[in-house]
Amino acid sequence: MLSNQVKQDIISKFKKSDNDTGSSQVQIAILNERIKQVSEHLKNNPKDKHSRVGLLKMVGRRKTFLNYLKRKDKQAYYKMSQKNK
Repeated sequence: MLSNQVKQDIISKFKKSDNDTGSSQVQIAILNERIKQVSEHLKNNPKDKHSRVGLLKMVGRRKTFLNYLKRKDKQAYYKMSQKNK
């Protein structure tokens, strides 16, 4: 689970305007951070099947957001792919 401070830092880094908390870029960035945390958890707890299922769902949701962003705004998609590497 992301702490409020980490989430606010991610939002401030990827937001498009002052009131932006739910754009595709912000949601992708938050999902990336959650995926990193769950991946680290699974390295230490390989038998945790419930977390693995949750991780796969998050990866699928991130892929859906990336496909949407690629379709709607190619420049933003390429910026997100560069920032996430």
